[in-house]
Amino acid sequence: MSIKLCILVVALLLASATISLASEDPELTQCKQQCEPLKQVDKKEAKSCLQKCKDQEKQRRKGGGDGAEEVAENDEREREEVEREGEQTQRRNPYVFEDEHFFTGMQTQHGRLRILQKFTDRSELLRGIENYRVAILEAQPQTFIVPSHSDAETVVFVANGKGTVSSVLQESREGFNINERRESFNIKEGDIFRVKAGTTMYLINRDNNERLVLVKLVQSVNTPGEFEAFYGAGGENPESFYRVFSNEILEAAFNTRSDKLERLLGQQKQGAIIKASQEQIRAMSAQGEGGIWPFRGESKGTNKHNLYEQRPAHSNQYGQLYEIDSNQFRQLRDFDVAISLANISRGAMTALHYNSRATKIGVVVNGEGYFEMACPHLSQSQGSSRWDESQGRSQGQTRSGTGYQKIQSNLKAGTVVVVPAGHPFVAVASNNQNLQILCFEINAYNNQKYTLAGKSNVMKQLEREAKQLAFGVPAREVDEVFNSQPEEFFFRGPRQGRTTA
Repeated sequence: MSIKLCILVVALLLASATISLASEDPELTQCKQQCEPLKQVDKKEAKSCLQKCKDQEKQRRKGGGDGAEEVAENDEREREEVEREGEQTQRRNPYVFEDEHFFTGMQTQHGRLRILQKFTDRSELLRGIENYRVAILEAQPQTFIVPSHSDAETVVFVANGKGTVSSVLQESREGFNINERRESFNIKEGDIFRVKAGTTMYLINRDNNERLVLVKLVQSVNTPGEFEAFYGAGGENPESFYRVFSNEILEAAFNTRSDKLERLLGQQKQGAIIKASQEQIRAMSAQGEGGIWPFRGESKGTNKHNLYEQRPAHSNQYGQLYEIDSNQFRQLRDFDVAISLANISRGAMTALHYNSRATKIGVVVNGEGYFEMACPHLSQSQGSSRWDESQGRSQGQTRSGTGYQKIQSNLKAGTVVVVPAGHPFVAVASNNQNLQILCFEINAYNNQKYTLAGKSNVMKQLEREAKQLAFGVPAREVDEVFNSQPEEFFFRGPRQGRTTA
């Protein structure tokens, strides 16, 4: 009799639990699901998020069936709160960098240089690109950037405006004689040029109205991931490196009295970006029309290349993809970098795709949208295993199979995204404006871009038997899915609807 009673009690408890689960508020279930990604980042925040979900459900239950408008308002506030939690999770993922991840390298009232933090300061997952940095220079109209050199190789993309770049080169002949030359060329939006380490360079914004915006990819030659600018011209601000040498050294080196040297090196106090007169701008712009001084015109066309003047690699009504590698621009040859720009039309998207070797560093230069990426390193499907940042390897239980975490984030001008080699990736433009993403692709030599959807995609090339075995459904059903998209690389976006059933 007691055994039957125990069985009856257990059955009632199970039934009660089943009813409880079945009757759980759908909004509570959705709220809990949205808290799941936090477990991969911060367990305390995940626990706090779940508690908020429960508190919100209690509040809804208290309201009962009355006050529908108040309940609706509460629901809206709850959704907004969950979205904010999701945005915080996005900001903590190691592949996305926002404004707060930049610091100011230099700034005056006429412009500034913003430098992205070291990639490995964010995560050891990015140590493959630890020797690269991203920097963005902004200069107001009619300004002059003081001459300097740096201990880094630099590739520059002109994101906005017009300017003139000048550099001073020294070459030795027969090991003794020094041949000096100054090279000047004008730049405009879409131009790409390279500045070699140690080259003294200066530039102007020659436009009367528009800002000059340069996006730089910097590769260190001394300490990995670290670089410095060295100002010879200058004074107190920017400080000239001449000032640190003793007076007797400077007097002997320049064959000049120390009082003259002190005057020369003590006047400049306006900073590295200063206002220039129209006459000064006009004179330096004229030098940029010719090439190398005094042999004007000699190097024209070899020191820069315009990305927008390339024939697009892919183009349709949904977007254009422009690409340049070392075959088109020899200056990239020993840099092992390719450069591309995706112009995604309003509401459209790129194909899901990945690079075979290259790690993509994407910088949003214009527009808004979002991106998604499949990442095995932050997978929720890894059981109790975890990524150990300090050791750079997976710790814990052995995985029985590969699982993936969806990495996603909103995109806006200035956002930087890193897409490692092999990681499937997609970008979507907002319905309001085009989305333009500039990409520096590291390890570009022999890199291949593989598309996973569209007119040309990897899965279409599988044999019928391979399709059936891989997907577990008849090959005809696989073909129906992978042959349905008639476009190539750029598609109608998710919010624009499907063209076929």
